[in-house]
Amino acid sequence: MAEYETITAERRGAVTLVTLNRPKALNALSSKVLEDLIAAFAAFEADDTQRCAVVTGSGEKAFAAGADIKEMAEKPMADFYAEDMFSRWTSHFVKATRKPWIAAVNGFALGGGCELAMMADFVLAADNAKFGQPEITLGVVPGMGGTQRLTRAVGKAKAMELILTGRMMDAEEAERAGLVARVVPAADLLDEALKVAAKIAAMPPLATLAAKELVNAAFETTLDQGILLERREFHFLAGTEDKAEGMSAFIEKRAPEWKGR
Repeated sequence: MAEYETITAERRGAVTLVTLNRPKALNALSSKVLEDLIAAFAAFEADDTQRCAVVTGSGEKAFAAGADIKEMAEKPMADFYAEDMFSRWTSHFVKATRKPWIAAVNGFALGGGCELAMMADFVLAADNAKFGQPEITLGVVPGMGGTQRLTRAVGKAKAMELILTGRMMDAEEAERAGLVARVVPAADLLDEALKVAAKIAAMPPLATLAAKELVNAAFETTLDQGILLERREFHFLAGTEDKAEGMSAFIEKRAPEWKGR
């Protein structure tokens, strides 16, 4: 795969592993990291051999300890507004990425790092992970969806407390609150994330895209609209070759061979 300045990206079978690679800066999210991540995600989305991605941080201390404060400290308000800073994160990692991807969070996921993790389809956390939105301690508020995604994940009361105080929560609390799908020992995090990603990558491609789309739609539609969309997706998939193969394989007690059509 292509080489990048601030991240690494490699294929592990049908899984793309993307690693934030600024360990001395605790993998802080600079504008260059953004550019590299956008390029890596575009390559992942365009590659038909790749079915799922894992994003993690290098080193043992941090997934990403926030945005690059040194880069933003002297930037005038007009530049933030003119550049529409942070908008490309959501447009590329959430809206333009139809394939599933997992955030494997090791160590600190603070500020922009927590927001990046929440853009993933789900989070696997090491038992040493810590999550938080400490922007208020810098005189600002989250700018990449933190107030919105955190509230949807953990509810108003906990999101309000975390954002107003800047407090960090550990992996166990994050799992109880619904931010994290599962907590695993730090030494096992990457292996477990790649194992889960490989399992997802082995599922029928069209059904995988539809399932992700439907779960995301549950946050944007009424129950009746969501159920109607789900039924229509089910009807669509019922006409695919993969549906015929999957059901035949089940009846014949053999492993299915998916074609993605």
